[in-house]
Amino acid sequence: MTQQQIDQQTGDEGTDRTGAAAVPQTAPETSRKSGQETGQPLLKVTDLQRYFPFREVQGLKMVRATVKAVDGISFTVRQGQTLGLVGESGCGKSTTSRLITRLDTPTAGTIEFQGRDITHLKESELREIRRDVQMIFQDPYSSLNPRHTVGTILSTPLKVHGLHQGKEKARVQELLELVGLNPEHINRYPSEFSGGQRQRIGIARALAVEPKLIIADEPVSALDVSIQAQVMNLLAKLRDELDLAFIFVAHDLGVVRHFCDQVAVMYLGKIVEYGDKKKIYEAPEHPYTQALLSAAPDINVARGIAPKERIRLVGDVPSPIDPPSGCRFRTRCWKAQDICAQQEPPLLSAQADESLRGKREGGLHLQACHFPEVKTDLVAEVESA
Repeated sequence: MTQQQIDQQTGDEGTDRTGAAAVPQTAPETSRKSGQETGQPLLKVTDLQRYFPFREVQGLKMVRATVKAVDGISFTVRQGQTLGLVGESGCGKSTTSRLITRLDTPTAGTIEFQGRDITHLKESELREIRRDVQMIFQDPYSSLNPRHTVGTILSTPLKVHGLHQGKEKARVQELLELVGLNPEHINRYPSEFSGGQRQRIGIARALAVEPKLIIADEPVSALDVSIQAQVMNLLAKLRDELDLAFIFVAHDLGVVRHFCDQVAVMYLGKIVEYGDKKKIYEAPEHPYTQALLSAAPDINVARGIAPKERIRLVGDVPSPIDPPSGCRFRTRCWKAQDICAQQEPPLLSAQADESLRGKREGGLHLQACHFPEVKTDLVAEVESA
């Protein structure tokens, strides 16, 4: 049997014949800029794992243990597409970002960029890849060198990759203007800018080498709400104008809904629900996703409308050193039964036989739960302006 035939059998149901989860394959989408189908995935992540071994003292013994930060996640991103990674702190979102940019090395699994396996490339081979894959860091204060001027910060990537030789200053001024900063501030230091302006410099640095994919690791979490809106509108504008693909890591579900096309919900190193934004927000099936959405502030309460259902989880997030058997969410789930402790649910469609109809009506939708149930009364509906 050919690989193409295997993909045809697994692509619609999200699982192979053995019950193992397949890589979520989104239907070819159209590029925002060209209007043409994007075709082959820009990024394909398959069964990605990152374990951190360490030693700790227990009594009089030295015991070896392992932190399972990321444990077998799979997804794809196409040109011009935006994937949101959401979940509680410690679920593995930032570790996933570092693995994709190869700032860290995976324990297992594969990362393919434009059809090329980059999982174990040498440092010298990664230079070409890193021109196409850039990162916007979470902290705009520590991610910029305080001893370098803005001009030096933005021109360094150009020199490393041999771009715009002899015209670096003009390119830097163009980048500053692109992100809404005064080109005349090229000789200023990061300490002379506000938090929002520093984040714009970080965005300009990521755009300097004209990448195809940008990993944004909570780029607005350290900013004031009013500044958050400005930065998010800037990112949306740049995404549409430059036809960029994004992996957007965030805690704020409202920001993800505003910016992303697809959403992957992570819990304790696993993806528990994955699919089109409309499906995830309007008809979530996994209990954890439902709990996250119910915790989001409801703006309609201020208008006198009765608040929607609130799901309160009991207990703390288990340790990634010793995660629960079976479903990792079962220790906090109100639906948990014996099978949840015995068997890990695969990431698949709750209505596999209707997957083609589901794709036509709103895109891919996969979840990892033995007892999925659609809830439609969790998200506050905000009237469009």
